Amino acid sequence: MQVESALFFESIEQIYERVFRTIRPRTPVPAIAVRFRKYANANSRIRLCQNELSVDISDLLEGAPAPVQEALASILISKLFKRQPDTDWMARYRRYLNRADMRRDLTQLKRERGRKNYRDAKGTTYDLCRLFEDLNREHFGGLMARPELGWSLRSSRTTLGHYDPCHHVIVLSSILDQPEAPLTAVLYVLFHEMLHLRYPTEHRGARRCVHTPEFKKAEKEFPDYKEGKRLLREFLS
Repeated sequence: MQVESALFFESIEQIYERVFRTIRPRTPVPAIAVRFRKYANANSRIRLCQNELSVDISDLLEGAPAPVQEALASILISKLFKRQPDTDWMARYRRYLNRADMRRDLTQLKRERGRKNYRDAKGTTYDLCRLFEDLNREHFGGLMARPELGWSLRSSRTTLGHYDPCHHVIVLSSILDQPEAPLTAVLYVLFHEMLHLRYPTEHRGARRCVHTPEFKKAEKEFPDYKEGKRLLREFLS
């Protein structure tokens, strides 16, 4: 309680100054400028240039309690000097962002300010709308409402697909939209992303569970589960 009471009377710049002294006790404290920006997410940025420490924080966090600002300051300054942030600070910051009201506000922020760029669902080789309806009928009784669908603008070998709940869209990597990509592999990736609609991400304190046990069990019910993963490995090798 003493720490929180002391922090209550500090300005945001004073918090960063104190944390800087703690992490770099032998380094002169630079001039500090903290600004809250209208970002489309909860991202924050820090840089040290010409003896000025510039910190840009999402305005979503402008009303965060002082202990949370202190945790973020510790994380940012640690990363600036390539140090591993303290796990307690990380947990405190994540717990705050995982609060139901913060998740709701962040979702709204992304919808209002964020843009989702992707190619039309009807690709050069595969039509995602048709594939979605086939999977929907076969595995979900045709009851799953179709989200927006599209192919990524860039071909990624690492992120083969993702579901964005803020914009309610499934995007698959355009590397899969080619004749060489096996249909079974494409269906498996799309099925995986469809499961995110059925089994949303769970938040437990500082933890964020994207693939719940129920999700993993349902994924293995895909008839060509092992074959789909094998074909993906071979296609991407």
